[in-house]
Amino acid sequence: MNTLSKSAQLRNAYGHGRFGLSYEFFPPKTAEGEADLFENFSELVKYNASFATCTYGAGGSTRDRTLGIAGRLKREYALPVASHLTCVGATRDDLTAYLQQAEALDIDYIVALRGDPPSGETKFSPVQGGFSYANELVAFIREQFPGFGVAVAGYPETHPEAPNRSTDLEHLKRKVDAGADVVITQLFYDNDDFYRFRERCAAIGIGVPIVPGILPVTAAPQVKRLAVKCGAHVPKSLMERLETHPDHSQGQFDVGVYHAIRQVEDLVSRGGCPGVHFYCLNKSRAVATILRTLTLPNVEAFRNT
Repeated sequence: MNTLSKSAQLRNAYGHGRFGLSYEFFPPKTAEGEADLFENFSELVKYNASFATCTYGAGGSTRDRTLGIAGRLKREYALPVASHLTCVGATRDDLTAYLQQAEALDIDYIVALRGDPPSGETKFSPVQGGFSYANELVAFIREQFPGFGVAVAGYPETHPEAPNRSTDLEHLKRKVDAGADVVITQLFYDNDDFYRFRERCAAIGIGVPIVPGILPVTAAPQVKRLAVKCGAHVPKSLMERLETHPDHSQGQFDVGVYHAIRQVEDLVSRGGCPGVHFYCLNKSRAVATILRTLTLPNVEAFRNT
């Protein structure tokens, strides 16, 4: 029996001699979608993941499904799980009720986020009795629900709403100072953006693990949408290679997966990253291909044989 606290377990996933591997899913809207998710996860679970996360819809719109998926993953695979949680449209009482449910389902970790403004709105506004910033949510969890491990988001290329890079980093440090155990980054496609971000984090005293978030591109339209939404820079060379193939083709899939493989190899071998968080989009093919292909010794260490 693991006697470490959930916070210690989350930090320990990226401890000395370890490689933290995590997967992110979203709650499907249909029974067929849920069946597909678990069929895909059955492929990924062959690799010795540290935990899996499930996202939380805008305004808590997927609240019950988020907990249902996370709870089922834990029951069926005996794997630590995390639920995302946002401040959008939620009072302290709403957040308390959700966290109590998560506790009852033995959810291990919370990914604490401010959340995006609701659809049709350009600016985030807290509800009366709610929180304005993710660091307030982190502090609330630490005070009221200390049994959870807590992860927060970081933005290698700066949050799209931040007025400047320094302000964005100050917000991140407040989240860490409030009690976050790890930082998981937004997706990026140029590793140098991640390395510069990590250096800036160290320079202002952020000492928790900084975990790169990777979303393999499998189609050019996909990456174009994400670049606009997340403010992520897509290297010209990657876009040019994608566009030499028809949209949504096997050729684009191969280009995107190859790029992600090279990213992860570099992040581990040159960057010494303590782990990788994969944005799976409820599919397994791209991530499974990456994990089957990687041959670095410290990646092999977490592969089931």
